[in-house]
Amino acid sequence: MIIVGKFQINHVEDKTVLLNKKLIISFLIIIICFTIDQISKFFIINFLTQQNINEYYINSFLNFTLVWNKGIAFGIFQSDGASYNFISFFIFLVIIFIFILLFKTKKTYELFSYAMISGGALGNLFDRVYYGAVPDFIDIHFRNFHWFIFNISDIFITIGIIIILIFDIFKIDKQNND
Repeated sequence: MIIVGKFQINHVEDKTVLLNKKLIISFLIIIICFTIDQISKFFIINFLTQQNINEYYINSFLNFTLVWNKGIAFGIFQSDGASYNFISFFIFLVIIFIFILLFKTKKTYELFSYAMISGGALGNLFDRVYYGAVPDFIDIHFRNFHWFIFNISDIFITIGIIIILIFDIFKIDKQNND
């Protein structure tokens, strides 16, 4: 904004360029997250299918174990038919809501976080439509304790949520960080 005498001249073009830059960056993050997720699933599915196995031992803490998730996060609410379609539609609505948040936010960390969450969620939604289930394959374990089996999309979603929680819980970035 420039003040000339008693008149103010607002630079709308500057804000438009900044908004476009943020949206382009967020869409790039979405595309990168989606692409990394899909490539990882493609390779794991092909590798395990070609080897005719469901599980591949990496080390004492990590296996690749292919499971087909027809539920929501971590396989909760496994379902078929109408329930599966309802869950998929609900996930679609959540993604739309996250996109709205992405467009409304002025905070860079939120933009980055919402983009990661969107990219991961779109990856899993694509799988629901394409495969009829989400392929999960990362099996982290310690001795007899196994964490839920998950995929790369789940990692992006979790990181996005953790970033938002850290900033909100610790009151980091109280002002807009444009």
